[in-house]
Amino acid sequence: MTHASSNRTAGLLSLLKSPATWVAVGVLATAALGFGAAVSRYRLMLNKEAIYPPANRQLIALPRELGEWTALGQDRRESPEIEAELGTTNYVSRLYKRRESESGNAPMIVDFHAAYYTGMIDTVPHVSDRCFVGAGMSLVSAGADVPIPIDSTRWRLVDDEQVPEVLAGTLYRARLPNSSDQPGGKVYATFNPNELKLRTFKFRDTQGRELYSGYFFIANGGVVSRAEGVRLLAFDLRSKYAYYCKVQFTSTSVKSEAELGEKAGSLLDELLPEIMRCVPPWQDVERGTFPELAKVAGK
Repeated sequence: MTHASSNRTAGLLSLLKSPATWVAVGVLATAALGFGAAVSRYRLMLNKEAIYPPANRQLIALPRELGEWTALGQDRRESPEIEAELGTTNYVSRLYKRRESESGNAPMIVDFHAAYYTGMIDTVPHVSDRCFVGAGMSLVSAGADVPIPIDSTRWRLVDDEQVPEVLAGTLYRARLPNSSDQPGGKVYATFNPNELKLRTFKFRDTQGRELYSGYFFIANGGVVSRAEGVRLLAFDLRSKYAYYCKVQFTSTSVKSEAELGEKAGSLLDELLPEIMRCVPPWQDVERGTFPELAKVAGK
């Protein structure tokens, strides 16, 4: 044995004989056992499973014709390489034009994008403040959360004995609009749709044109306007599943962040009930009847 090896062996034996070493080992072992006990007792879910809406309804099914808006051209689909970078094939990207413009004004056009993710969610990289800057645009102003004023009469609080306790005061119901393929059908949201906010940004492209973009997220039945808030919802330790849906609006027609919020609200009057058909019905997840019922039904 070399002198260096002998020193290392002696040092290891000395370390193992030290009371402090065994105290540290005991603390770590106790912590590990305590963590395991907490996971078991409180039924904490550390590994998240994918979850899909009923019949795996895709965002591309959102209606192209709305009360005040109509889609322009064909929906944009990305190449397989871009979709791999995007991280999902369940998305929709389309232009909506308001049917009637204000007198003397150019047509109001909004670029709408929504994308669905599920499973072990790590980060939320594909948002306008990252992607637009990466594409060469200048960020002029950032981070204003503006209200999305939707028609408050469309969504009503559900307050009866059938509401799970965990959803008391947060379950809302709406009817599908006439533009739907199931007009009059009921849809639910486990958040208050009348309190939506849009995180907005102002950009300038290489030719000096200005545009506004904003987004929010629906995640595990809740809603947030900031990307960093998604993991707090999607990784609720009580839930077996994780998903989020990014909803984004971009326009060169609006003149302010507040106006972008207003136009987003006008679109969401009819789009939001349809979006809720493209995410899991969280009230049923909380009841324990979804996705098990969907599996039994063979969906």
